[in-house]
Amino acid sequence: MTSVSPILPGKLGDPDMVLATDPRADPRLIAAMAPIGLDQAPPDAGVTIDSPTDVLVEYGLAAEEGFDALAGIFGAEAPPIGNVERETVVIKGQDNNDITLYVHRPTDIDGPVPCVLHTHGGGMVIMEASNLGYIRWRDELASTGMLVVGVEFRNGGGKQGPHPFPAGQNDCVSALQWILDERDNLNYSKLVISGESGGGNLAITTTMRAMQAGIGDQVDGVYAQCPYISGLYASKDPALPSLYENDDYFLSCSMMGALVRMYSPDGSADTDPLAWPYHATTESLAGFPPTVISVNELDPLRDEGLAFFRKLLAAGVNATSRTVNGTSHAADCIFRDALPDVYMNTIRDIHLFASTL
Repeated sequence: MTSVSPILPGKLGDPDMVLATDPRADPRLIAAMAPIGLDQAPPDAGVTIDSPTDVLVEYGLAAEEGFDALAGIFGAEAPPIGNVERETVVIKGQDNNDITLYVHRPTDIDGPVPCVLHTHGGGMVIMEASNLGYIRWRDELASTGMLVVGVEFRNGGGKQGPHPFPAGQNDCVSALQWILDERDNLNYSKLVISGESGGGNLAITTTMRAMQAGIGDQVDGVYAQCPYISGLYASKDPALPSLYENDDYFLSCSMMGALVRMYSPDGSADTDPLAWPYHATTESLAGFPPTVISVNELDPLRDEGLAFFRKLLAAGVNATSRTVNGTSHAADCIFRDALPDVYMNTIRDIHLFASTL
């Protein structure tokens, strides 16, 4: 009998493959990306984990501007949402800094509803909660019957930076404490922390900080999407094959390595589990609240999310995972117009998770 060698996926099987030529990719995603070249390998960012600080700061500002524009491009045709009201609250953080919170409430439901503390993406280094895409995301979540609080945390770079680890995480912990203190006024039933990419990191690490502070039992659940949690992008750790398989699919490992250095300029936090929870021990995760880890099939970050999911299971945590097939990093959050069913499935899944805790 003749043996047949398996065909390896993505760039593991064909180093020249790009997202547009990967047969696994959703054709609707490719059609949306192609007009602005996102279906191809991104141009060299010109930065690495070893770039000088001033070069990294300049890159962070430019990258933030580019990602900010995506919300206007990929969500322009979304229908209006009429059953949500918004409020802006400014609180004092644990570092005595002002933190802006964006509170979104459903207007058509009386009584306690689940609350989501939303931590936005951007590698903890760029992007803002005031981005149009994140406003829409919080509105969509609220429209399903949830209270949603978005936190404008300090970043390692961009307009909200440069404030390296743990500044932004401190702001998320402060936002969590405000929600707990205001429970009677906010009138919520369960509390979930959720975010994508860097926000997935912060959803996990804010919960870890809460556990250390003795208030972890007041976090009812965590829903982390495409979590950016290893920090191993410059080295492309072979234990995480998706870093090779899907490199340059919307995200590049070299670019993510640069973001790692912006988050921890001296490298001292590179394996700190509170900065990069992939490195947490199984023992330290015992007692973690029920968790969903959602990953994207064609994402360099896919395997670190799945590895963390398995670590949660080993720790005895009530954890589940889902893989959004055919999609690149965070596509189920970004491509509202091109993938409305995929986008709304994730919105509904977060609502279902929060409602059934």
